[in-house]
Amino acid sequence: MGWIIALGLALAAFALLVLAFKAPRGGWEAIGAALLLGIAGFAWQARPAQPGAPKLAQEAKPKNAAALVAARQELAKQSGQMPNSWMVIADAFARNGQFGDAAGVVLGAVEKDPNNADAWLALANNLVGHAEGNLTPAAQYAYTRAQQADPEHPGPPFFLGLALAGSGKLDEGRAMWAALLARAPKDAPWRGDLEQRLARLDAFIAAQAAPDGPRP
Repeated sequence: MGWIIALGLALAAFALLVLAFKAPRGGWEAIGAALLLGIAGFAWQARPAQPGAPKLAQEAKPKNAAALVAARQELAKQSGQMPNSWMVIADAFARNGQFGDAAGVVLGAVEKDPNNADAWLALANNLVGHAEGNLTPAAQYAYTRAQQADPEHPGPPFFLGLALAGSGKLDEGRAMWAALLARAPKDAPWRGDLEQRLARLDAFIAAQAAPDGPRP
């Protein structure tokens, strides 16, 4: 029964993306591949016959995911980049924490326009999210391509710095943010937020370096 439900949901999702969101015909293959990837994950990990174990719902992940998508969209808008149909679909997945599906869909955007910095940035963020916050080589490559596509876009160094810090590379993340802040225009809307984040990161690094306390 579980397999029938999973297959039915996948078909319903495909129909929704194609009919409601008007996904381009050229992207149907990428959408289908992303949904098949989800079914493969279900086949690998799911235990339909196992009794349920109720627990409190965890809402932090979707909230954080939605905030990251909103922040990236805001930076893209300030850089003059408008979302296309690929990005609309991918961001809908990402907001719900479905980073693997989002990455599969956004591949269509970078294939259609390899110079779309926002698409490469979205791909990088989704790959980091799919890796549970770890900066993988594939995500690093996507961040590099985003920066090459638009060297003036603040998004790639900002989110790469965030990914570096989240992966435990605090000094590298701080250096990335400090360099971005040094070249940021005085009237940049995102400058104040970056200053606050950098200050919090500095405080965290200082706390990590401080001794645990006086020794007996």
